[in-house]
Order: sequence, then structure tokens, then C-alpha cells
Amino acid sequence: MTDKKLPFTKSFIEKVIKKYPTPFHIYDEKGLRENARKFYEAFNWVPGFKNYFAVKANPNPYILKIAKEEEMGVDCSSLPELILAEKVGFEGEDIMFTSNDTPAKEFQKAKELGAIINLDDISHIEMLEQSAGIPEIICFRYNPGPLRKTGVNAIIGKPEEAKYGLTKKQLFEAYQIMKSKGVKRFGLHTMVVSNELDVDALAETANMLFDIAVEVYQKLGIKLEFVNLGGGVGIPYKPDQKAVDLEKLSKKIKAFYQEKIVKNGLDSLRVVTECGRMVTGPYGYLVTTVIHEKHTYKDYIGLDACMANLMRPALYGAYHYETILGKENAKNDHIYDVTGSLCENNDKFAIDRKLPKVEIGDILVIHDTGAHGYAMGFNYNGKLRSAELLLKENGKVEMIRRAETIEDYFATLDFSKI
Repeated sequence: MTDKKLPFTKSFIEKVIKKYPTPFHIYDEKGLRENARKFYEAFNWVPGFKNYFAVKANPNPYILKIAKEEEMGVDCSSLPELILAEKVGFEGEDIMFTSNDTPAKEFQKAKELGAIINLDDISHIEMLEQSAGIPEIICFRYNPGPLRKTGVNAIIGKPEEAKYGLTKKQLFEAYQIMKSKGVKRFGLHTMVVSNELDVDALAETANMLFDIAVEVYQKLGIKLEFVNLGGGVGIPYKPDQKAVDLEKLSKKIKAFYQEKIVKNGLDSLRVVTECGRMVTGPYGYLVTTVIHEKHTYKDYIGLDACMANLMRPALYGAYHYETILGKENAKNDHIYDVTGSLCENNDKFAIDRKLPKVEIGDILVIHDTGAHGYAMGFNYNGKLRSAELLLKENGKVEMIRRAETIEDYFATLDFSKI
């Protein structure tokens, strides 16, 4: 098992903590940018390749600004995310709007921004037309259901049990409806895997969409402008896992593209993605301090962070590697449950985790929190969300979101009428 490395040292973080108390999330700008460039380089054969960064993964304007500077668009799923994208400077077709159970006002904002609207259901056509009007370009989210025989992802599960997307029959009907309404530009989207590390499963998504693109052309006379492979590219949370080989994945997708798209004269088709986790996930860290230890039926280590700061382990048993700063070379000869202070027994960052001997005051770093970390925070039990920091390429640290205060917690309440 290989240890995961950190972009900072104990002495560096101790200096940071003097100014910004734990807990906090800190993001590595250098690693993030290098990863984004590696991603684009792997798919440089694709005409007009673009990754629409999934805002839900890390909705911080500083992170979105980095994504923009690295030539990414954004994938938004709500009105606040659309407004956030707008404030960062995204506009037009650099914005993909993908939502479900969508309120009319969100369609209106997406149309106002000139975003590519990705409809989740055939019934949304009517709401979109009545609330915002028919746009110049439209995309539909496809759910293959039982037609997807291979590469089914354990996290999302069987496509036919997912709430997202149109059936194949509905998809073709929806394209026909929009064609009759004068739409001339079309896209196709799907999202059938999540945190997937299997290259073959990821490539199969492209293969499936290429088949649909050919069929849509042959049956409806519609040349799709793009296919969106969705996100779902996983990251190696566990130290014995390997990152997805992007060059290998790209090579497999290119072979399918040549076989299906080029041979059918559709090689103007663009391929885009909406990866979030893969872009930022490995470059975020939750830094927290050990404030308690407890020895009953098990040995417990209590942190000043809780699942309000990172809920993935509690929500679905996700694994996150942990480092005790200054003890990287010590033997992992103790077994602990690493916990937070929430009044929930599943408020645990690790269960039966082998770590070095932990002492009160130790700084514990939880890895791979750059996606779906801060973003999934909440205020249950009156817990306050932590600060977010950016470790810049020049080695300096900048606060990109301050920690919540008790005043923030009470800000939406009116005590004057009590």
C-alpha cells in the first residue's frame, strides 16, 4: 500500500493555522491546474473538446475562475449555480444547464444567459417553451435503462432505477418535437456512472452515445452537434487504487469515434464532458485538529471537524485517506474510529483505521476533499461550515471563503416577534 503525498509540510500548516484556525479545506492550485492541462492534452484529438466543470463538486468562485482560465466551461444544476457562473464571467454556451424537477425560473435564467439547456424529461419541453421559449440549441439527457448491459456502476446502480433522463423511445420523440419547433442544433447527454475507475466502463458510455448519434441521424436526419459523456471519472481515494489513465481512456474513445462517427460522415460531432470530482477532488484537503481521545469498547479520536465539514464517509461509507502531520513515517500500529462531535453515531471519518499513535493537539489531514467536501456541508446541530483556503502556485495561502459565524447561523431568523 502506497502512502498518499501532501503538497505541504507540518511546519507550513502550523503557520497557516495561526492565521486560519482549523478546521478548514485547503486546495492545491498547482496540482489542480496541472491536472486540468493533462486532461485536455489527453483529448486534444477531439474537435472542440471542452470539460464543463460540475459546479456542484466545488461551488467556489475562485475554483471556478481557475477552471475558466484552463478553458473549461461549467455545468450548473440550479439557479444559484447559474448566478455563480455568471458572476465568475461564464456566459453563453460555456454554460451547460443540467437539472431535474426544474422550476420555471431556472429555465428562464439559463435561457437569459444563453446556456445550453439539457432537458431531463420529455415533459420539460412544454414548461421550457411556456416559461422561457424554445432556445437555439437543445440537449437531452438519455437514460439507457436495461439497454445498458455492461459497465453498470455500483454507486448510481441500474440505470432503469435512476430518476434521471429519457428512455430511448422518448429521446427520439423529443428530438422530433424540437425539430418541428424549429430547433436546428442538438446535443445528447448521459450520466450512468459515478466515481468510476474502470476505463472500459467509461469508454462504453462514449460507445453507447455514438451509436445513438448515428441512429438519430439515420432515422431523423438530425446531425447532433455534440455528445456529452457526463462526468463520473473517479479518483483513487484508497492508496492502493490507481487514477484513471486518461491517455488510455482517450485512445479507446477515439477508436469508437473513428468506427462509428467518422465512418458515418458525422465527424463534425464534438465530444464534451462534465467532470468535477476528477478535476478538483485529489487537490483538496480537510485540515483538522485532534481535540479528544476516548477509550471505551473501542479507541476513538475526536476532531474539531465533523460530518458537516465532510459528509461522504457518513453518507455512504466513503473512504478518505488520513495523514497525521509529522508522523508520516511512524508505524500504523494503533486502530481508531476517527469521529466528529455531531449527535449522530455515523459521524465518523474512519472506522477501525490503522494510524500511528495519535495525541491531542495532533494535526490530522483528510485527503481528497476537493470535490463534494465543503459543497455538501450543512448546519445540523448548529454546526458552522469551515473556511476554504487556496494554496497558490507561488506558495502563499489565500482565504477564498471565510468560516461561518454564529451570526451567520442566526441571520435568517427574526427574533423580534418572539
